[in-house]
Formats: sequence, structure tokens, C-alpha cells
Amino acid sequence: MNDLTAVDVLVEPDETTLRRAHAWNARMRESVPDGFALDASHQPHVTTLQRYVRTTDLDHAYDAVQRTLAATDTSTLSYRAVAIAHADWGVPGQGLAVILLRPGPQVLAFQAALLDATTPFTGSGGTAAAFVTDPGESISQSTLDWVDGYVPAQIGPGRYTAHITVGFATLDDLETIEAEPFDAFTVRPAAVAVYRLGNSGAARELLKAWPTPN
Repeated sequence: MNDLTAVDVLVEPDETTLRRAHAWNARMRESVPDGFALDASHQPHVTTLQRYVRTTDLDHAYDAVQRTLAATDTSTLSYRAVAIAHADWGVPGQGLAVILLRPGPQVLAFQAALLDATTPFTGSGGTAAAFVTDPGESISQSTLDWVDGYVPAQIGPGRYTAHITVGFATLDDLETIEAEPFDAFTVRPAAVAVYRLGNSGAARELLKAWPTPN
């Protein structure tokens, strides 16, 4: 058994948002055809917290998430999609594109509560063994570092960059895409879930899920 498991405590978005994410993913794959497709093992999602959890403590971490959810009015969790943006993920000439979200204050409170509840079960220094991989696939150093540094780099106001990853595109194409008008929309949760991570922050393997009230 691996000592650590790379997990993402995430929000699964509503159906309208899923359709928009898949449409953007199709456009990114026109730019980079061998980029990943959003599918059953690359789920569109909004990350709330990424950590390396001790594998033997995964059940305790799930219980901590469930307790946090029980104390949270999930109907108040919402985001505003405001732009397409990208980040350098270590692939020459390409960027990893996202739908950039503006989280409401309740989202930040939920993130803080999750951090407090799950921290006793976490570790650091995860290796590729902590992730889901395809045969012959290596986990990028950017991915390893991102999970290790998620706390504190992505915690709280001014640090947390809420987003939905939609795929790789060339930097030239991204310059064009990001200059286009963007129709803002509201994103709401359909479920909160814990996934095991893959490369580039992909939600690869569902570990536990809790549907949210409509």
C-alpha cells in the first residue's frame, strides 16, 4: 500500500456548467488534439482543497469531510465564471486552460473548515505512487509540487484561485481565446466529492461523494 494518496476535495458542478466545460474542452482539443478529454476519468470539477492524505487514514478524512458538509449550508456555495485563463504547467509551447471562477464568501469559509477538519490526516512529500497513472505515464514535477504546496498557496482570500480545468492549448491559440468576449455565468454545486488525483490536477478516481440538495 502507498503511504500517501493525492486527493482533491472538490465540487462537482451543475449540468449547465458541465456542458460549458465540455464545449471548452472540445475547443482546446482542436488546438492540441492529443490533450486530455474531459471524461469519466478526467471529471470537470472545482477544487476546494488538495492534500496528500495518509492512505491508512483515508476513511478518517472522508468522515472529516462529511462532518464539515453536515455543518455547511451547501445552497450558499456558488461561484461566478468570469473568464478563460491559463497557467504554465511545464509543457513547452502550451498552457493549461481553465474557466476562471470568482468564489463567494461561503466558499472560502467552507475551504477553511475543510482544511481544519482534514489536516490531522495529511502528510507531505508525495511521489508518483500517490496518483492515478496510465501505463507508462509519469507524474509531472509541477503536479507533485502543486499538491504539496496547495496549503498555504491556494488557501483563503487573495490566494485561492477557483477554476474548472478544460484542457491544454497552444499559447498562440490561448492568446486569441482569452481576448474574446466571455459570457459570465453562475456555477452551483451538484455534489461534493473526494477524488484521487492524476496528472495536471485531473480528477481521475472517485473515492467518496455526497450529493448536495437541489
